[in-house]
Amino acid sequence: MSEAILGLSAYYHDSAAALLVDGEIVAAAHEERFTRNKHDSSFPVNAVRYVLDEAGVGLDDLCAVAFYDKPYLKFERLLETYHGLAPHGLKSFLSAMPVWIKEKLFMRKMLRDELAKIGPGKPEFLFPEHHLSHAASAFYPSPFEEAAILTLDGVGEWATSTIGRGRDNEIEILRELDFPHSLGLLYSAFTCYCGFKVNSGEYKLMGLAPYGHPDTEQTKKFKRIILDNLADVREDGSMLLNMDYFNFAAGLTMCHNEKWESLFGIPARKQESNLTQPYMNLALAAQQITEEIVLLMAETARKLTGSRFLVMAGGVALNCVANGKLLRKGIFKDIWIQPAAGDAGGAVGSACAAWYIGKKRERRISPCMDSMKGGYLGPEFGCVEIVRTAKKNKAPYRYYSDFGELCEKVAGLLEQGNVVGWLQGRMEYGPRALGNRSILGNPCHPEMQKKLNLKIKYREGFRPFAPSVMEEEIENYFDLDRPSPYMLLVAPVLESRRNPLPENYSQMEMYDRLYHPRSDIPAVTHVDYSARVQSINKNRNERFWKLISSFREKTGFALLVNTSFNVRGEPIVCTPEDAYRCFMRTKMDYLVMGDYFFEKNDQPGWEEEKNWKDEFQLD
Repeated sequence: MSEAILGLSAYYHDSAAALLVDGEIVAAAHEERFTRNKHDSSFPVNAVRYVLDEAGVGLDDLCAVAFYDKPYLKFERLLETYHGLAPHGLKSFLSAMPVWIKEKLFMRKMLRDELAKIGPGKPEFLFPEHHLSHAASAFYPSPFEEAAILTLDGVGEWATSTIGRGRDNEIEILRELDFPHSLGLLYSAFTCYCGFKVNSGEYKLMGLAPYGHPDTEQTKKFKRIILDNLADVREDGSMLLNMDYFNFAAGLTMCHNEKWESLFGIPARKQESNLTQPYMNLALAAQQITEEIVLLMAETARKLTGSRFLVMAGGVALNCVANGKLLRKGIFKDIWIQPAAGDAGGAVGSACAAWYIGKKRERRISPCMDSMKGGYLGPEFGCVEIVRTAKKNKAPYRYYSDFGELCEKVAGLLEQGNVVGWLQGRMEYGPRALGNRSILGNPCHPEMQKKLNLKIKYREGFRPFAPSVMEEEIENYFDLDRPSPYMLLVAPVLESRRNPLPENYSQMEMYDRLYHPRSDIPAVTHVDYSARVQSINKNRNERFWKLISSFREKTGFALLVNTSFNVRGEPIVCTPEDAYRCFMRTKMDYLVMGDYFFEKNDQPGWEEEKNWKDEFQLD
């Protein structure tokens, strides 16, 4: 008889559910994709229903339910922190305690009550620690029999970072950095100070950093200030934060803004205000220090474990710039990063921990591929749902019985500079669209980044876009000698593809730098000649591979611009209805769902608009 384990992440941000059956990851999904509430933290009732239905099991068939952290340990940390900082933090204490005393301390009962709304069954409840869930999510699905494990995030119960070792089916934690000293919280503090939202704007800070000037005295000064006043970084990568400058331990904000202003000489940036060069330089300083700390921790992990391989998870592991530099440093022969590295991935990790730890179960390991199935673990919708959506919205469409013909049609439209929504197969698990819930464009089109940001995504103009490239062609475009299936590695664009820069490039305004064509694939080449690469394997996603192959036949370029199928403030689309609604709300040109091709009636063409710089100040 099969054994099924349900993994849950909930009540902080990015709630999710995952299901293992006999150790195989069968399904996983974020709750936000169903509720359309971005970063939804509620109990993932819709995600639970989906993963159970996908596996054809009920709650009474489960052998265990695993929750991604230990509530009692987290409550202990809160109490000790408030006690140690009293009388400071009273407002935060009074805000937090009622929820804990009434609900979170009784997590087992909360979970049981929520699951009872779904169906009958009384499975065993397990509560692995937060960073053990991260570690399990990184090691058990990886293609390595043995590996060093590095987890980095804001905070779990007490731990903020851990170094461990995975071997066969066991995990051993070797080092731990505890709250309040946290690389994730340090990065989030700079995210907040530069005017972006914590737990969602960290990508923006990373994308802003390349606009900083690395050789200017201001950037170097900012780095000295951080290391001299905010963070005492040790040789092993551990650190001590100077809590006189931070407010997250017991307050409702990340840092003491007035103290930061006296240090850096610039005030906290207000959201949606103009971005000026000092904030770009500050973002670069924060990014560079983050990269240095990650490298130091990785070196320590190598020394402690002696392993040639590294696996990573936790929110900081989504910093693909740091990941790329870590790979090129050559500390490890190879690294593997959990595609849902943030809290949502704790659902998979907690289930894996429950399945393996303390049990003599053999892992299924493929040296070529991990067991995350390309991240395609969400729901899939067929022709019935697509046609129903078309009829409901009175949408004209054309059905293609020959998928090759459809790919040739779409490739031609992309070549002409059109933007195409692309919904295929199972939805992705993790924060990245990997070719099944994607918006696609021509990477060679000089206006494509501008068009996508302003007309489709409605987001900041400086945000970069990723290339999806055929796996076998990756070395023809990027300085990367291995696959990158989850868009978690940044690599340099080959020098042979780069265009020379004007002599005054570093003095040019932000958007003048951005819109200068830096290579023959300008839409995916960032201002520092880097790109966040996703490689497409034919066996993992044949349909997306075939589309890129058709584009290559027409243009000679074996890659496309790939960005998530959503607009600013909304989660990635899940259903055909979500996709069609997004398609009609934006200046997207065409939509493909399965074998069905959609276009708009009396669709006006996209035209070049003036005053780009003014419009791009939208946050």
